[in-house]
Amino acid sequence: MEYINAFWVGGLICALTQILMEKTKMLPGRIMVLLVCSGAVLGAVGIYQPFMEYAQAGASVPLLGFGNTLWKGVKEAVDENGLLGVFMGGFKSSAVGICAALVFGYLASLIFEPKMKD
Repeated sequence: MEYINAFWVGGLICALTQILMEKTKMLPGRIMVLLVCSGAVLGAVGIYQPFMEYAQAGASVPLLGFGNTLWKGVKEAVDENGLLGVFMGGFKSSAVGICAALVFGYLASLIFEPKMKD
C-alpha cells in the first residue's frame, strides 16, 4: 500500500504542476520556485510532515519535498546558531541532494550528447 500511496500522491503533484504549466503563462523556473516555497511554507505550518509520512517518497521526492527539507534545515540551524542559522541551515540540509544532482547531471552529459536549444 505504501507504493500505491507514493505513486498516486507523486503523480497528483506532477499532474497539478503540468496543469499549472499548460494553463498559465508562468515560466518553468517560476513554477519551480513556487513549488519549493510552497513546500517550505507547508512545512512551517506543520502540514507537510504528516503528508510526507502518508505518501513517503511520493511527497519527499518532488520539489515540494525539497522546500520542506530546506525549511527543516533552517529551523534546526536557527535553534542551534540563532540568526546565523538562517543562512547555514538550507545549505547543510540539502547538500547531499544538490551534490547528487550535480554529479549525476555531469555523468549524464558525458554519456549523452547535450545540445543547446535553438
